[in-house]
Amino acid sequence: MVQCTLCLILIFSSSFFYPLESSSHFSSCKLRRQFDLNGMHRRGDVILGGLFEVHYTSVFPELTFDPPGFRHAMTMAFAIDEINRNSILLPNVTLGYSLYDNCATLVIGFSAALLLASGQEEQFLLKDTCLGNPPVLGIVGDSFSTFSIATSDVIGLYKLPIVSYFATCSCLTDRQRFPSFFRTIPSDAFQVNAMIQILKRFGWTWAGLLVSDDDYGLHVARSFQPELTRLGAGCLAYTEILPWGENPAELRRIVGVMKKSTARVVIVFAHQIHMIQLMEEVVRQNVTGLQWMASEAWTAAAVLQTPRLMPYLGGSLGIAIRRGEIPGLRDFLLGTQPDLDDMRQFWEYTFQCRFAPSPTGWMEAGGALCTGRETLQNVESEFLDVSNLRPEYNIYKAVYALAYALHDMLQCEPGRGPFRGSSCATLQTLEPWQLMYYLEKVNFTTSFGDQVSFDENGEALPIYDIMNWRWLPDGRTKVQNVGVVKKTGLNDEELTLDEEKIFWNSDFGQPPQSVCSESCPPGTRTARRKGQPVCCFDCVPCSEGKFSNETDSVECISCPEDFWSSPQRDHCVPKKTEFLSYHEPLGICLTTASLLGTFICVVVLGIFTYHRSTPMVRANNSELSFLLLVSLKLCFLCSLLFIGRPRLWTCQLRHAAFGISFVLCVSCILVKTMVVLAVFKASKPGGGASLKWFGVMQQRGTVLVLTSIQAAICTAWLVSASPSPHKNTEYHNDKIVYECAVGSTIGFAVLLGYIGLLAILSFLLAFLARNLPDNFNEAKLITFSMLIFCAVWVAFVPAYINSPGKYADAVEVFAILASSFGLLVALFGPKCYIILLRPERNTKKAIMGRWCGFAYSPTAQSPCVGVHPSEREGRISAPSGRG
Repeated sequence: MVQCTLCLILIFSSSFFYPLESSSHFSSCKLRRQFDLNGMHRRGDVILGGLFEVHYTSVFPELTFDPPGFRHAMTMAFAIDEINRNSILLPNVTLGYSLYDNCATLVIGFSAALLLASGQEEQFLLKDTCLGNPPVLGIVGDSFSTFSIATSDVIGLYKLPIVSYFATCSCLTDRQRFPSFFRTIPSDAFQVNAMIQILKRFGWTWAGLLVSDDDYGLHVARSFQPELTRLGAGCLAYTEILPWGENPAELRRIVGVMKKSTARVVIVFAHQIHMIQLMEEVVRQNVTGLQWMASEAWTAAAVLQTPRLMPYLGGSLGIAIRRGEIPGLRDFLLGTQPDLDDMRQFWEYTFQCRFAPSPTGWMEAGGALCTGRETLQNVESEFLDVSNLRPEYNIYKAVYALAYALHDMLQCEPGRGPFRGSSCATLQTLEPWQLMYYLEKVNFTTSFGDQVSFDENGEALPIYDIMNWRWLPDGRTKVQNVGVVKKTGLNDEELTLDEEKIFWNSDFGQPPQSVCSESCPPGTRTARRKGQPVCCFDCVPCSEGKFSNETDSVECISCPEDFWSSPQRDHCVPKKTEFLSYHEPLGICLTTASLLGTFICVVVLGIFTYHRSTPMVRANNSELSFLLLVSLKLCFLCSLLFIGRPRLWTCQLRHAAFGISFVLCVSCILVKTMVVLAVFKASKPGGGASLKWFGVMQQRGTVLVLTSIQAAICTAWLVSASPSPHKNTEYHNDKIVYECAVGSTIGFAVLLGYIGLLAILSFLLAFLARNLPDNFNEAKLITFSMLIFCAVWVAFVPAYINSPGKYADAVEVFAILASSFGLLVALFGPKCYIILLRPERNTKKAIMGRWCGFAYSPTAQSPCVGVHPSEREGRISAPSGRG
């Protein structure tokens, strides 16, 4: 069935077949031409095909035969031989193989693939029912991505399984285009990410990329920079395409770019053919000091591990196919005999002899003749080196994957199969897509312990070894395993590196630095240089109030509201707090002054209490004087509410206490002034009636009413818009100024205005009475005290408005203390002087003498007769006549 189908397809697509009859219904078709290809074959019930690179062509004739490529082919032959000897896997079924050499040429590789798919029979009979096996059950190969793409584009149309062991192009994951393509090697997408993980590990953010001019390299070139950007790992300084064939001028230009670039890391996704050409030019221009990173295509290339190239390639890091163990492979290789043409070519290459006649012309005429009895055990050959099986291990897994798929298919029970009508596939009616169904579900474990299965894209479990080229003192090269990278989750990759084992080809044995710009330390941000890649930038310090705590930050982050950037701009620190504190010098001074004023008030109150029966105390309305001293003491104490960290209760109490205390004080002074005026008015003829309005109850009532008005103002203010603590950051960005927000400016203005109104009224009344006798009259003292009081508070308003933060509180405290001290000293200073230092003047006679001289009038009744006016004033304030 398959033979007939492919025959008809190739009639129209490849022209390898042509019809034998011209009728509308062809009865048979015949091969148009035969391909003369190098190959090895073994008969079996089922045939597996293989495509390997055993020879090079066109580029380096001296490297025509490729021992590793021949070992790859022999590995597939060994795997099939091992399966045939396995009594459990595919019992009663013998596998055969048809292995072809693609000669590293697309046309030959594609022709070999078509030959495997269509078979080698010269003529096929076309019948309604075609029975029999397809020419091959599946193909292992090809090693090149470009070859695999071309082959899968055609062979994949008919669901013939192709399992590649070395084609890594990520484009092959397209299941719509390549439905029957599988591989046992990870795709380049995984390899690119693995490379980027290594770049990130060593901080290499500036690298060059060289790729081959084929699908393998060009797909990497398209994806590498986007992946670098996505993962934030850096950028490429240059991307160059290595040419196929001889092109010295282009190679000279590429090496010149590498030499001029500041990038010290060079990543190469190319084949060893390209590397050989490139390194010739690198040596010629003597470009040293580069850190090479190799793709899996040339990581283990022994042809590059020479004493001539190791000064340049020593220390290279590379991605390598997972190494595996294949027991018995070396013995199988040792049993190779020159009984086929390919074997004889290998024999001539290994023993440097020729068969007569030579199948390859490897040895010129006159060379030593091969006997066929030479023994491989006596030669050191790369062909026999099984210590580092990497592509071979993938080939081994690919063969077993096909075998297990066939085994699972043959285990199908009739009536319980996965195909139409629950049918099963058989060897007699097998179609390739039926085997592909089982290949998609295959799952087994190799003797080395690795699990083999394929995901929905035909990909095996991604895992790579990390290799390092170590240059030994004796001149030899050791490619050592220094780590592994594998897929751990849906999109996660885990890189494990033993950095102590890595050999660095530098003077100090340390990893090189490869950056366009040095990393910006914490506290700075990157500013990209115009017209250059993102990896080239300048470091700009973060502005005040912002920080960056990571290297190479793109932007600085603003600190939270209550924090400010440190001097280094690498973290945020709590903002300094500022308020009028008890612990700072200004707060200590104001507190001391407040307590001193309170103490003086207490002392003066004690003096007046002790001397309350003396004429000086009695003559000065002792009750109002005592009340005035108490209010002054409250004024001094209320200033303490302005010191310390503002809290809700202190903010609410400070202005209320200040307003009520000062109104009480000024009310006492106002009433006292009014009483003085009333007394002296009553001392004149006909003025006695005025005293009835200034009795004791009237004085107390007046003070109470005036103070109650202020209390009402404060209550309305606190209820409507209460003062509250406020964190002010307008004065200083790096400080939090704790202050009391007044809440209502109108309320604060009314409070001060009411105090000012009473103070001005007291000043005017006292000013009118300023010419009364000095000995006992307080009018001049009240005038002077009110003048100080008003001056202080007039100066307070602009000073308070223009003072920031704690200094506004200090100004208010200073105004309170200054006005309180002014009242205390002006009103009670002279009295205390007379009471304590001039007691001879604290007599009734001394006070009355001055008064009588002033008040005598022939037409008026002399006030000196009977009771002195000062005593009369005292009686108004105290009915008993005793202060």
